Amino acid sequence: MIVLLASHSVFNLVQRTAQACTALAFNLRRKSEFLVALADYSIKCFDTVTKELISWMRGHESSVFSISVHASGRYAITTSSDTAQLWDLDTFQRKRKLNILQSVGIQKVFFLPLSNTILSCFKDNSIFAWECDTLFCKYQLPPPPESSSILYKVFAVTRDGRILAAGGKSNHLHLWCLEAKQLFRIIQMPTKVRAIRYLEFLPDSFDAGSNQVLGVLSQDGIMRFINVQTCKLLFEIGSLDEGISSSVISPHGRFIASIMENGSLNIYSVQALTQEINKPPPPLVKVIEDLPKSKLSSGDMKMKVTSGRVQRPAKSRENQIQTRILKQDLTGHFENKENELSDGLNKKRLQILLKGYGEYPTKYRMFIWRSLLQLPENHTAFSSLIDKGIHVAFLNLQKKYPIKSTKLLRVLQRTLSALAHWSAIFSDTPYLPLLAFPFVKLFQNNQLICFEVVATLIINWCQHWFEYFPNPPINILSMIENILAFHDKELLQHFRDHDITSQVYAWPLLETVFSEVLTREEWLKLFDNVFSNHPSFLLLTVVAYNICSRAPLLNCSLKDDFEYFFHHRNNLDISVVIREVYHLMDTTPADIHPDNMLDVFVALTKGQYPVFNQYPKFIVDYQTQERERIRNDELDYLRERQTVENMQAEVDQQRVEDEAWYQKQELLRKAEETRREMLLQEEEKMIQQRQRLAAVKRELKVKEMHLQEAARRRFLKLQQDQREMELRRLEDEIERKVHMRDQEMASAVKDLEMRHLELEAQKRLYEKNLTRNQETVAKEIREDVDAYRRKVNLEEHTFHRLIEMDQTQNQKTQKLIEENLAKAEQACLNTDWQIQALHKQRCDDLQRNECYQEMAKLLQKNRRKEIEVLNAMMEKEAKKWEEAEEKDFRLKSEKKASALSDASRQWFLEKEINDALEHTEGPRCQYEQVASSCLPRTSPGSDVSEVDASTWISLNQRKIQWDTMEQDLLERVRNLRQRLTAQARNSCQTPHLLAT
Repeated sequence: MIVLLASHSVFNLVQRTAQACTALAFNLRRKSEFLVALADYSIKCFDTVTKELISWMRGHESSVFSISVHASGRYAITTSSDTAQLWDLDTFQRKRKLNILQSVGIQKVFFLPLSNTILSCFKDNSIFAWECDTLFCKYQLPPPPESSSILYKVFAVTRDGRILAAGGKSNHLHLWCLEAKQLFRIIQMPTKVRAIRYLEFLPDSFDAGSNQVLGVLSQDGIMRFINVQTCKLLFEIGSLDEGISSSVISPHGRFIASIMENGSLNIYSVQALTQEINKPPPPLVKVIEDLPKSKLSSGDMKMKVTSGRVQRPAKSRENQIQTRILKQDLTGHFENKENELSDGLNKKRLQILLKGYGEYPTKYRMFIWRSLLQLPENHTAFSSLIDKGIHVAFLNLQKKYPIKSTKLLRVLQRTLSALAHWSAIFSDTPYLPLLAFPFVKLFQNNQLICFEVVATLIINWCQHWFEYFPNPPINILSMIENILAFHDKELLQHFRDHDITSQVYAWPLLETVFSEVLTREEWLKLFDNVFSNHPSFLLLTVVAYNICSRAPLLNCSLKDDFEYFFHHRNNLDISVVIREVYHLMDTTPADIHPDNMLDVFVALTKGQYPVFNQYPKFIVDYQTQERERIRNDELDYLRERQTVENMQAEVDQQRVEDEAWYQKQELLRKAEETRREMLLQEEEKMIQQRQRLAAVKRELKVKEMHLQEAARRRFLKLQQDQREMELRRLEDEIERKVHMRDQEMASAVKDLEMRHLELEAQKRLYEKNLTRNQETVAKEIREDVDAYRRKVNLEEHTFHRLIEMDQTQNQKTQKLIEENLAKAEQACLNTDWQIQALHKQRCDDLQRNECYQEMAKLLQKNRRKEIEVLNAMMEKEAKKWEEAEEKDFRLKSEKKASALSDASRQWFLEKEINDALEHTEGPRCQYEQVASSCLPRTSPGSDVSEVDASTWISLNQRKIQWDTMEQDLLERVRNLRQRLTAQARNSCQTPHLLAT
C-alpha cells in the first residue's frame, strides 16, 4: 500500500499486504487511517503515519468491491456481490448484515453525504433508502420508464445528497431527485459512448454541495465532464490512444487522479483544465481588470474591480462603473495571506461584495460563513463531547424554554451540553440558550457546524464577557456606554435621567445576539456583516441600534417601556443600522474604539478544540464547589429527611398498630362474652333442635320405611308388568313368527303342489313319448316280421320241393326243433320276468332304506333339540339367582337367542325343503331308471303286447307308491313343526333363555 501526496509529489510505502487490493476508503474519523479490501475477502485498516495495521475485519464470503464511509467517519459499509455489512469503526465490530436472495445481486450500497441515510442499489434496478440507526426502510424509488430502461451499474450522488446519477450499458444517464423520489432528467451522452464505467460529481466551492458538473467515464477510456443543468460538455480527459482505466476526484475538487490503461498514474488539475469550475456563480461574477505590467511598481499594485449588475439592480447609478485603486501596504503580503480563506475565497473580496449587496446570497451564505469562520470540523473531538451525553444543567431545559419542536429541543440540548462539557462555565451561564438558539435553529441539520459556529462566536465576539461572571460583562457594557456617550450624549443622558443602565439597553441585545428584536432575514443580513468584520462590530451594532432608535427611546419614560423595547421587534431598517455601524467604526476615536480592546479573529484549532478559560476560574470553581456542597448537603438533608420520615412513618404505623391491637383485644373480649352467651343460647336451641330432629328422624324413618315398602311393591308391580309386557311381546313375536312359518309352509305346500303338477305333466309327456316310441318300435318290428315272413315264405316256396322231397324224412326232426324253440322262448320270457321282479324288489329296498335313514336323522335331530332344551332349562334354573345382576346381559342374550332360534328354524325349514326336493328328485330318477330298464328289447313280434302291458302296470304302481310316501313325509314334517312350536312356546314362558 502506497500513499501519494499530490501537493508535494511524493509517496510513502505504508504496508505490504501480499494480496491484491479490491477497494479503498479514506475520510475516516482519524484522518491518518484508511480502509483497504483485499482479495482474500478481508478488510484491513492501516495508519499512514505509524504505518501499522490497526484492525483486521472478516465476514465476507466473496470479493469486496465497494467501501462507503459515513460523514462522521464512525461507520463504514462494505459491499460484495452477495451481502453488505455495516461496521463500527470505533470498535471495528460488525453491527448489521444485509442478506439477499441469490437471484438478486447487489450493485452498490453506500451512505448519502451529510445524512444518516443508506442507499442500496440492486441488480434488478430496485433502489431502497434505509435509516442508518434503526435500519428502517424510508422509501423506495419507482422503476424507470420502459422507454429508457437500463440496468444500473454505476452511481454517483451530489455532496448535499439530493441528486442521484445512475448509468449502465447505455449512453443514457438517469438523474433522480431523492427529495421528490422521482426521475427528473435523462441525459443522452454522445453516440460514441456505449457504456458507462464510472460516475462522480465534481465538487465546487460555491455550490453548497449541489454539484452541477458530473464526470462520466465511458468504455472508450475517455472521461467527459458535463453540466447536468445545461447538459453541455465542459471538458474531457484521456484519449483513445491513452485511455483511462479508473479515476477518482479529490474531496475539494481540485485534482483528478486517473489510472491509465498503460499502468501510469496521471493527476490532473481542475483549475488548469477549465477556468469556469471554481469561479463564483453568475450573481457573484465580477469583471476584474488588471492594469498593464508596465504601470505596476513595487510600491503599489492597481486592480480594477467592476461591480456591474448581473441579477440585482443597484439603487443608484446602475450603468456606471465604479473603479477603486487599492494601494498595497507595507504588510500587504501578510494581509493577503491572512485574507486568503481555506476554500479558495478571499475575505477582502467578500467584504467588497458584502458592501455592494448588503448581504451574501442565500444559496451560498452557509458556505461563506464556514469559510469566514474557518471551521475545522473536528468530528472526533465533537463526537467525544456528544458521547458524554446531556449535561445535568440542561436536563430540564424544556421547563424553562418550552419549544414545540422536539427535534429542535434535542439539538439545543446536545449543543449546550457539548459547550458545557467543553468548558465548565457554560453550565452556569444563564443566557447561553438565548445566545445559541438562533444558530441551533439555523444549523439544526448539522450539529457539528452549529457547535463550532457558537464556539467561534464565544471565543471571538464574546471576548471579556465572562471576566465578571456571574455578573454581566461590565467592561463590555462600559465600552458600549462610552461609545454611546461620544456619539449621542442626549440619548445617554435620557437613559441616566430615567435610571436606565447599559444592562437594560445593551445587555439584552448582546445576550440574545439580536434574535429577539430582528426577523430571520434581518438577523442573517446582520450576521453576514458581523462575521465579515472585526469582533468589535457586534458591540458597535448595539450602539448603532440605540442611535437609530433614539426617537422612540426619547419618548419612553418608564423602565418597563425600555425593557419591552429591547425585548421585542421594532420598526427599524437593519440596512440603516448596518450603515450606522460602519460609520461608527470609521468615526469612533481610537482611545474608546473596541478594536484596541478586543483581539483579532482567531479560528478554532484543528484536531482538538482550544481550552476556554477566559473567566474567573476561582469564582466558577467556588460556585462549582458550593453547588456541589449544596447538592451534597441537599442530598444529606434529603436522606436525613427521608430517614426521619421513615422513622416517623414507622412510629405512626406502630402507634396505629398498637391502637388497632388494643381495640382488637377489646373487641375480642366483647366478642368472646357475646359468643359465650350466644353459645349458651345456641346449646339450648341445639338441644331443642336435637329433640325435634330425633322426632323428625323417627317420622322420616317411618315414612322412609313406608316409602321403601311402597317403592318395593311398586317395583315388583313394575317388574311384573314388565315381565307380562315382555311375555306379551314374546307371544306376539311367536304368533308373528308362527304366522310367518304358516305362510312359509303354505308357500312350500304350494311350491310342492306346483312341483307335483310339473312332475305329472312331465310324466304324461314322458308316457306320451314312450307310447309313441313303442308304437314306432312295434311298427318297425312288425315290418321286420312281415319282411322276415315273406322271406321265409319265399325261401319255403323256393325250397318247397326240396323240403317236400325230404318232408317225410325230416318231419319228426322239425317238430322236435319247433318244440325246443318254443321251450327256449318260454324260458327267455320267464327269465325276463324274474329279472324285472328282482330289479323292482331291489329298488323298493333302496327306497325303504333311504326313508329309514331320513327318519333316523329326523329322530336324531329331535333328540338333540330335546337335549338342548333340557340343558337350557337346567341352566336357566342354575342361573336364576344371578338374574338381578345380569339384566343387561339377559336382554342381550334374549335378543341373541331369539336371533339364533330364528336362524336355526329357518335353516331347519330350508333343510326340510331341500330334503323334500331331493326326495322328489330321487323317485323321478328311479322312475326313469325303471322305465329304461323296462324298455322292450328286440324280440319276436309276438311279445310286443305283453311288454307294453307290464310297463303300464309298473308305472301305475310306482305312482301310487310315491304319492303315498309323499303324503307320509309331509305329515311328518307338519307334526315336527308343531312339536318345535310347542317347545318354543314352553321355553318363552320364562324370561331367561340361553343361546344354543
